[in-house]
Amino acid sequence: MKIVDNPGSKIRHPTQSGSFYQSTEASLNKQIENCFLHELGPKHLPSTKNSSSCNIIGLISPHAGYMYSGPIAAHAYHVLASECKPETVIILGPNHTGYGNSLSLMNEGYWQTPLGYAEIDNETANLITKKIKIMGIDDFAHRFEHSIEVQLPFLQYIYGSSFKFIPICFQKQDLVSVLEIGKALAEVCLTKKIVIIASSDMNHYQPQKITVEKDLAAIKAIEELDVTNFYSLIQSKNISACGYGPIAVLMTVSKELGGKKAELLSYSTSGDINNDYSSVVGYASIVFKK
Repeated sequence: MKIVDNPGSKIRHPTQSGSFYQSTEASLNKQIENCFLHELGPKHLPSTKNSSSCNIIGLISPHAGYMYSGPIAAHAYHVLASECKPETVIILGPNHTGYGNSLSLMNEGYWQTPLGYAEIDNETANLITKKIKIMGIDDFAHRFEHSIEVQLPFLQYIYGSSFKFIPICFQKQDLVSVLEIGKALAEVCLTKKIVIIASSDMNHYQPQKITVEKDLAAIKAIEELDVTNFYSLIQSKNISACGYGPIAVLMTVSKELGGKKAELLSYSTSGDINNDYSSVVGYASIVFKK
């Protein structure tokens, strides 16, 4: 489905199509369906609920190639589809490339995937930049980054073109910045029906036993919305979760909006896919509710 034939605006073209996910509309739709039906996935296709309210504050979703983390990500999107139809999705992702500003937002245009075009919420994006002075408008930081891009096909699969989004890319992930951004985004979330997605994989490239031990400790702090302890564990246990800043922003937003805890939906590792447990990456789907 070509959601917009001629957007008439600047377009961020996909960089991971044919790599992290399939490159054609038909094959990508089939791949996403297989993620939902996978033995490590929810095992059911999602059913979208168009509710007037939204009890979901946000989600943590992994961002590896769909063949590895897609079934785990599918748990997050299955819950989202069944409970909420947001007007705007704010996607927070780490900056793996090193390009652009340390905290970078795109405030206009469209992102293209094989499923069509997703429109940036210009009004809300500009509101964010007014509230968060350390946030810069910078397209270049997003040009080759995969952490945000790989979330869009799942959103397009369940919502088509009926949502807008805002991409925010993090090189800077210190605690002071995270708390400032989280408190400001909580205020923005009161202006319309917004869901936040924190895009992150968990611990990287260590044996299964070590990775699971580290990840479960971090997940416990996430579930308790204990940002201070979460940061302490990241440092003391050397947990290489790439999007710990985006995760902590979502934890802060949840606390500001009255959330009491988060819920782990699914956890797995790359070893559960390729049977190589000598060096794995952890993946978690977690939902935050009011």
